[in-house]
Amino acid sequence: MAAGLREAGHRVVEVEIARDGRWSAGSAPVVLEPGGGLLGADAAFPALHGPYGEDGTVQGLLELLGVPYAGPGVLASATCLDKLTFKRLLAERGLPQVAFCAAGEPGWRERCAELGLPLWVKPSRLGSSVGIARVDEIEALDAALAEAARHDPRVIVEAHADGDEIECGVIGNAEPEVSLPGQVVARGEWYDYESKYSEGGMDLIVPAPLDEPLATRARELAAEAYRATGCAGMARCDLFLCGGELLVNELNTIPGFTDASVFPKLWEASGVPYPALLDRLVTLAVERFEAERGYEY
Repeated sequence: MAAGLREAGHRVVEVEIARDGRWSAGSAPVVLEPGGGLLGADAAFPALHGPYGEDGTVQGLLELLGVPYAGPGVLASATCLDKLTFKRLLAERGLPQVAFCAAGEPGWRERCAELGLPLWVKPSRLGSSVGIARVDEIEALDAALAEAARHDPRVIVEAHADGDEIECGVIGNAEPEVSLPGQVVARGEWYDYESKYSEGGMDLIVPAPLDEPLATRARELAAEAYRATGCAGMARCDLFLCGGELLVNELNTIPGFTDASVFPKLWEASGVPYPALLDRLVTLAVERFEAERGYEY
């Protein structure tokens, strides 16, 4: 990412967050003070996944520092990372999605029986397919639940979606723009951590082999989910195509930006080269910051 930002004409300062929570730039520690900015940067570009990065916590810290940042704000980031909250919000908006329930809520085992087999058990607030288990026999449900709960006490159980995985990139603030849809074809049994981050773990077909009405519908659903959750800046919308129907799966508010990542490839195919995409996201960050700080309370 840093190389792409430099290619777009930006001066980049790389900040690392250690496992113990300490921030550093090179060998120098970074001092964080409310309203004090971040090393004089005009904007920050979080490249973090999962808890303490993609869940609104770092976004809240950057708000306190007074630094514009790429991607959605605190509430949208937290909402989209928490699968249960995200799916309940989609249900309220009437958007199509895979059936689900929260493990431990009243009647959840009866609900699991209604969902049928196989089931997918997932930590509610984690990314990159970590802690996910497929349950093919109901006797294996408790073990899968225990494994997911190792990562997050909030656990979601989803029905199986037997279809193609379709993904769209979304950028923008008040007026989101959606990329061409792409189809992800995992080379493993399913699109797990190894498929996402290993070289050759998956193939991306852009544009996805969809007829025009389905391609349009995919882009419409991506924009609707983006607006429903209050997203800004960027997100990647993942959908399932099951029996001719598109179902919204999730929004990733900080999609991957490696050479193998889907999000920049979708925009490249849509006519937005990688450096131009990064430049646009920085511009959107500054625009949102200035618009929101312009309000008087």
